[in-house]
Amino acid sequence: MSLEDGLFGIHGKALALRSQRLSLLASNIANASTPGYKARDINFDAALKEATTQAGKSAADVSKAADDSMGYRVPLQPSLDGNTVELSTEQTLFAENAVKYRTTLSFLEGRINTITRALKGE
Repeated sequence: MSLEDGLFGIHGKALALRSQRLSLLASNIANASTPGYKARDINFDAALKEATTQAGKSAADVSKAADDSMGYRVPLQPSLDGNTVELSTEQTLFAENAVKYRTTLSFLEGRINTITRALKGE
């Protein structure tokens, strides 16, 4: 177990995975009109489980867990040009993930503030 894991627990890895998922969802949104583009997403629960059980527990392990848990989205209504991005779905998932990212970040900020106060003897 690394020092980071002891201080932040699972939240550090969750924040890194949520950040990667935000980038992926933003890419899907940006390519909503690109013919043949296939929407991708990360199975967050599976990626987090993998990231927390890997031996090294480094940032590279979190990235590998995200890659291993990535898949293509199956559209509800396929488009004629082969694009599988459904803009409303992507926007909803992006907003939901952004809220969860901010929540995790707030938790970590609180944890850091607590540690800082403890070090100062407050």
